[in-house]
Amino acid sequence: MNATSSLTITRLTKEYANGVKALDGVSLTIEPGMFGLLGPNGAGKSSLMRTLATLQEADAGEVSLGELDVLRDKEEVRRQLGYLPQEFGVYPKVSALLLLDHLALLKGFRNKAERREMVDYLLQKVNLFEHRTKAVSSFSGGMRQRFGIAQCLIGSPKLVIVDEPTAGLDPGERNRFYTILSEIGEQTIVILSTHIVQDVRELCTRMAIMDKGQVLYEGTTDDALALITGKVFEKQVEKEDLEAFRNAYRVLSSKMVGGKPRVHVLAEEDPGNGFAPAGESLEDVYFAKLNNII
Repeated sequence: MNATSSLTITRLTKEYANGVKALDGVSLTIEPGMFGLLGPNGAGKSSLMRTLATLQEADAGEVSLGELDVLRDKEEVRRQLGYLPQEFGVYPKVSALLLLDHLALLKGFRNKAERREMVDYLLQKVNLFEHRTKAVSSFSGGMRQRFGIAQCLIGSPKLVIVDEPTAGLDPGERNRFYTILSEIGEQTIVILSTHIVQDVRELCTRMAIMDKGQVLYEGTTDDALALITGKVFEKQVEKEDLEAFRNAYRVLSSKMVGGKPRVHVLAEEDPGNGFAPAGESLEDVYFAKLNNII
């Protein structure tokens, strides 16, 4: 895939009938590879994904995939798109083999022999071939997500969108999912929309942070970490002192460790008072951006 197949999003806007501005002038350029889209619930991630997947209209803005106008050429976009939403339904008693074959037929693959070869290949790729005759509705959460990736890959799409794919998966299934996504990302644009910072750090070289419909950061994960390198300090405090620390320092986050809050603060130099240097993490960048600290 060449550079002309990048996804370019320009001043994309979407406001719902209730007055919520889900997308507020979003602009991003996404090259082939794994791209992480981070943000809390309500940040606008799913609205952006649904717009890119041609499931809803934008109020204004432009989106292009190479030479393709994503907002106007919806039928062609759907032929070049793989989409795994947060929730996807399945027919109650249909096997993985038959359902994937049916989805491939719907996507325009008429030749039965070619379709069967592709379906077998995709089921093997996501390690479900030995379960191909079982009903997808009987699959575990992780197996169902892997089936979701298989249906994403029908027709070798140029753009793959996965929305909150690892929520609820156990560590083993998450690792298997990571491996599959990494392999896909070597050849196509994969947008991983999530609120799980670890997913982005482990999978993506480029990322964006969104909140309230706006892009707060776009760049590499390494450049994001460089924003806070050597500036994060931590200390375990008493619960009753937490509010005072919030007032006295630029607190990035606090989480319970051994029954007591451990706070991370951002400071240009060692703040003293018992604080110790903390290794910078993407989670610290995430909270710093969300709280407008950097």
